[in-house]
Amino acid sequence: MIQKLVQLFIRQIEDLGAVVIEGVEGLGAISLFTARFFYWSFRKPYRNHLFFEQLYFIGNKSLTIILLAGMFTGMVLATQTYFGFKLINVDSLVGAIVAISLSKELAPVLTGLIVAGRAGSAMAAQIGSMKVTEQIDALEVMGINSIQYLAVPRIAAATIAVPMLSVVFLFIGNFGSWLVGTKTLMIDEALFFSKLSDFMFISDIAQGVIKAWVFGFVIAIIGTYFGFQVDKGAVGVGRGTNLAVVWGMISVLILDYFLTSFLVKIL
Repeated sequence: MIQKLVQLFIRQIEDLGAVVIEGVEGLGAISLFTARFFYWSFRKPYRNHLFFEQLYFIGNKSLTIILLAGMFTGMVLATQTYFGFKLINVDSLVGAIVAISLSKELAPVLTGLIVAGRAGSAMAAQIGSMKVTEQIDALEVMGINSIQYLAVPRIAAATIAVPMLSVVFLFIGNFGSWLVGTKTLMIDEALFFSKLSDFMFISDIAQGVIKAWVFGFVIAIIGTYFGFQVDKGAVGVGRGTNLAVVWGMISVLILDYFLTSFLVKIL
């Protein structure tokens, strides 16, 4: 009995060690991939047309869902905040609280999650499909570096597009908050805007933009990395796409805490 318990304990330790080793190896691999991205980002030729194609795909093609999510997030947040603040007779602060919540947290985080689900998965699927059909090997044979051709435009475009989408989310969310707050919940419009200007600062918006910038970079790094790791045909493409979405979303949520802890001290 004791021997079985010892063996079970040893297996548990071995399994834990295998998970740790696999995690460290994965972190090292993605760090090397990031270093290769920076290396090839500053080497010619600069394929600007690929960058703008990806900027259009990640930014413009995500705009509709960002507008819908931002509008209804602002409306729901205003409604929930109003009924809570109504109990202590400070409903005039609804606009300010919603604006601060959107600018610091909800706009960058929800934008990051949406882009990770939409564009991050697409990056992994596109590159993974090229990997299993040997198109990436063909690029290398022709003397074209696959990181420079496929990863650099996508990562650069996501790094720029996500902050822009986050700002759109912020403004449309505040519009939804104003619409519900002043037209449905009948908050005085003058009070709504006066409190907004009293409590909302540029540093709040800057904090959200910085977060979105980091999220965009990390989501694209993860999406392209898992695309290049795809193997075993269509099954591998599906697995790589799933990993890109899962780890992209997890990274957004984890990084949000650390970025918040850092940015509140300097902004």
